[in-house]
Amino acid sequence: MSRVFEMRRVAVFGNAGGGKSTLARQLASITRLPLHSLDTIKYRPGGVEVPHNEYLQIHSELMRGDEWIIDGFGCVPSAWERFSAADTLIYVDLPLFTHYVWVAKRLVKGLIVTPEGWPENSPIWRGTLNSYRVLRLCHEKLTPKYRQLVAEQARHKRVHHLRSTSAIKAFVGAVTNEYSGIR
Repeated sequence: MSRVFEMRRVAVFGNAGGGKSTLARQLASITRLPLHSLDTIKYRPGGVEVPHNEYLQIHSELMRGDEWIIDGFGCVPSAWERFSAADTLIYVDLPLFTHYVWVAKRLVKGLIVTPEGWPENSPIWRGTLNSYRVLRLCHEKLTPKYRQLVAEQARHKRVHHLRSTSAIKAFVGAVTNEYSGIR
Protein backbone atom coordinates (compact mmCIF):
# COMPACT_ATOMS: atom_id res chain seq x y z
CA MET A 1 0.00 0.00 0.00
CA SER A 2 1.38 3.40 -0.96
CA ARG A 3 1.04 5.98 1.77
CA VAL A 4 0.29 9.63 1.11
CA PHE A 5 2.68 10.62 3.88
CA GLU A 6 5.42 8.03 3.28
CA MET A 7 8.60 9.80 4.21
CA ARG A 8 12.21 8.70 4.25
CA ARG A 9 14.24 11.91 3.95
CA VAL A 10 12.41 14.84 5.50
CA ALA A 11 13.49 18.49 5.71
CA VAL A 12 11.53 20.58 8.22
CA PHE A 13 12.22 24.28 7.83
CA GLY A 14 10.89 27.79 8.38
CA ASN A 15 11.51 30.88 10.46
CA ALA A 16 12.73 30.83 14.08
CA GLY A 17 10.25 30.00 16.81
CA GLY A 18 7.69 28.41 14.49
CA GLY A 19 7.53 25.01 16.15
CA LYS A 20 9.78 23.19 13.66
CA SER A 21 11.59 21.20 16.34
CA THR A 22 8.38 20.19 18.06
CA LEU A 23 6.87 19.12 14.74
CA ALA A 24 10.04 17.21 13.78
CA ARG A 25 10.04 15.36 17.13
CA GLN A 26 6.39 14.41 16.64
CA LEU A 27 7.08 13.15 13.12
CA ALA A 28 10.11 11.15 14.28
CA SER A 29 7.99 9.53 16.97
CA ILE A 30 5.25 8.64 14.49
CA THR A 31 7.43 7.50 11.58
CA ARG A 32 10.37 6.16 13.61
CA LEU A 33 12.77 7.98 11.31
CA PRO A 34 16.02 9.19 12.90
CA LEU A 35 15.82 12.84 13.96
CA HIS A 36 18.65 15.34 13.62
CA SER A 37 18.29 18.86 14.99
CA LEU A 38 20.72 21.22 13.30
CA ASP A 39 20.97 23.30 16.48
CA THR A 40 22.61 20.36 18.25
CA ILE A 41 24.89 19.73 15.27
CA LYS A 42 25.88 23.34 14.65
CA TYR A 43 26.43 24.18 18.35
CA ARG A 44 28.31 22.44 21.13
CA PRO A 45 27.07 22.30 24.71
CA GLY A 46 27.17 25.81 26.11
CA GLY A 47 26.13 27.30 22.76
CA VAL A 48 29.60 27.48 21.20
CA GLU A 49 29.37 27.19 17.42
CA VAL A 50 31.32 24.34 15.82
CA PRO A 51 33.75 25.31 13.06
CA HIS A 52 31.88 25.79 9.80
CA ASN A 53 33.80 23.07 7.93
CA GLU A 54 33.06 20.59 10.72
CA TYR A 55 29.36 21.45 10.53
CA LEU A 56 29.37 21.00 6.73
CA GLN A 57 31.10 17.63 7.06
CA ILE A 58 28.56 16.36 9.61
CA HIS A 59 25.71 17.65 7.46
CA SER A 60 27.09 15.93 4.34
CA GLU A 61 27.32 12.66 6.28
CA LEU A 62 23.67 12.99 7.25
CA MET A 63 22.72 13.59 3.61
CA ARG A 64 24.19 10.20 2.67
CA GLY A 65 21.77 8.44 5.00
CA ASP A 66 18.76 6.62 3.57
CA GLU A 67 16.39 7.88 6.24
CA TRP A 68 16.29 11.06 8.29
CA ILE A 69 14.30 13.98 9.55
CA ILE A 70 16.38 17.13 9.78
CA ASP A 71 14.99 20.24 11.34
CA GLY A 72 16.50 23.68 11.19
CA PHE A 73 18.47 25.89 8.86
CA GLY A 74 22.23 25.59 9.33
CA CYS A 75 23.44 27.77 6.47
CA VAL A 76 22.27 28.57 2.95
CA PRO A 77 24.39 25.96 1.10
CA SER A 78 23.52 23.13 3.51
CA ALA A 79 19.83 24.08 3.52
CA TRP A 80 19.57 23.91 -0.26
CA GLU A 81 21.60 20.68 -0.33
CA ARG A 82 19.12 19.21 2.18
CA PHE A 83 16.09 20.43 0.25
CA SER A 84 17.48 18.79 -2.88
CA ALA A 85 18.18 15.47 -1.12
CA ALA A 86 14.85 15.31 0.74
CA ASP A 87 11.87 13.42 -0.62
CA THR A 88 9.58 15.42 1.68
CA LEU A 89 9.69 19.15 2.36
CA ILE A 90 7.74 20.49 5.33
CA TYR A 91 7.68 24.26 5.39
CA VAL A 92 6.30 25.90 8.54
CA ASP A 93 5.17 29.31 7.29
CA LEU A 94 3.27 30.99 10.11
CA PRO A 95 2.50 34.71 10.37
CA LEU A 96 5.56 36.68 11.51
CA PHE A 97 3.77 37.85 14.67
CA THR A 98 3.26 34.20 15.71
CA HIS A 99 7.01 33.59 15.45
CA TYR A 100 7.71 36.59 17.69
CA VAL A 101 5.21 35.38 20.29
CA TRP A 102 6.52 31.81 20.23
CA VAL A 103 10.14 32.98 20.62
CA ALA A 104 9.02 34.93 23.72
CA LYS A 105 7.15 31.88 25.00
CA ARG A 106 10.26 29.73 24.47
CA LEU A 107 12.31 32.29 26.45
CA VAL A 108 9.93 32.20 29.42
CA LYS A 109 9.77 28.40 29.39
CA GLY A 110 13.55 28.23 28.83
CA LEU A 111 14.17 30.07 32.08
CA ILE A 112 12.85 26.95 33.82
CA VAL A 113 13.90 24.11 31.50
CA THR A 114 16.21 23.95 28.47
CA PRO A 115 14.13 23.85 25.28
CA GLU A 116 14.18 20.43 23.62
CA GLY A 117 16.55 20.30 20.70
CA TRP A 118 18.83 23.01 22.11
CA PRO A 119 22.44 22.19 22.88
CA GLU A 120 22.99 21.42 26.53
CA ASN A 121 23.71 24.46 28.73
CA SER A 122 23.09 26.92 25.90
CA PRO A 123 22.30 30.41 27.16
CA ILE A 124 18.59 31.02 26.60
CA TRP A 125 19.02 34.81 26.53
CA ARG A 126 21.62 34.75 23.77
CA GLY A 127 19.60 32.24 21.74
CA THR A 128 16.47 34.36 22.14
CA LEU A 129 18.21 37.58 21.12
CA ASN A 130 19.64 35.80 18.09
CA SER A 131 16.16 34.53 17.18
CA TYR A 132 14.73 38.03 17.45
CA ARG A 133 17.55 39.33 15.21
CA VAL A 134 16.90 36.77 12.48
CA LEU A 135 13.08 36.78 12.49
CA ARG A 136 12.56 39.83 10.28
CA LEU A 137 15.66 39.09 8.17
CA CYS A 138 14.46 35.55 7.50
CA HIS A 139 10.95 36.79 6.77
CA GLU A 140 12.22 39.34 4.26
CA LYS A 141 15.03 37.34 2.62
CA LEU A 142 14.30 33.62 3.01
CA THR A 143 10.51 33.41 3.18
CA PRO A 144 10.06 34.43 -0.50
CA LYS A 145 12.74 31.88 -1.51
CA TYR A 146 11.15 29.16 0.64
CA ARG A 147 7.74 29.85 -0.89
CA GLN A 148 9.21 29.67 -4.38
CA LEU A 149 11.02 26.44 -3.50
CA VAL A 150 7.89 24.68 -2.25
CA ALA A 151 5.86 25.88 -5.25
CA GLU A 152 8.50 24.57 -7.66
CA GLN A 153 9.12 21.29 -5.83
CA ALA A 154 5.45 20.36 -5.41
CA ARG A 155 5.58 18.58 -8.79
CA HIS A 156 8.65 16.49 -7.81
CA LYS A 157 8.44 15.88 -4.06
CA ARG A 158 5.96 15.58 -1.25
CA VAL A 159 5.56 19.17 -0.09
CA HIS A 160 3.60 20.27 2.95
CA HIS A 161 3.29 24.05 3.26
CA LEU A 162 1.87 24.57 6.76
CA ARG A 163 0.51 28.09 7.22
CA SER A 164 -1.29 27.88 10.56
CA THR A 165 -1.27 26.06 13.86
CA SER A 166 -4.44 24.25 12.82
CA ALA A 167 -2.71 23.11 9.60
CA ILE A 168 0.21 21.77 11.66
CA LYS A 169 -2.17 19.88 13.98
CA ALA A 170 -4.15 18.50 11.02
CA PHE A 171 -0.94 17.37 9.31
CA VAL A 172 0.32 15.58 12.44
CA GLY A 173 -3.09 13.97 12.86
CA ALA A 174 -3.15 12.76 9.25
CA VAL A 175 0.38 11.34 9.51
CA THR A 176 -0.52 9.67 12.81
CA ASN A 177 -3.63 8.09 11.29
CA GLU A 178 -1.76 6.88 8.25
CA TYR A 179 1.15 5.39 10.18
CA SER A 180 -0.94 3.91 13.01
CA GLY A 181 -1.70 0.68 11.14
CA ILE A 182 1.86 0.21 9.90
CA ARG A 183 3.84 -0.26 13.09
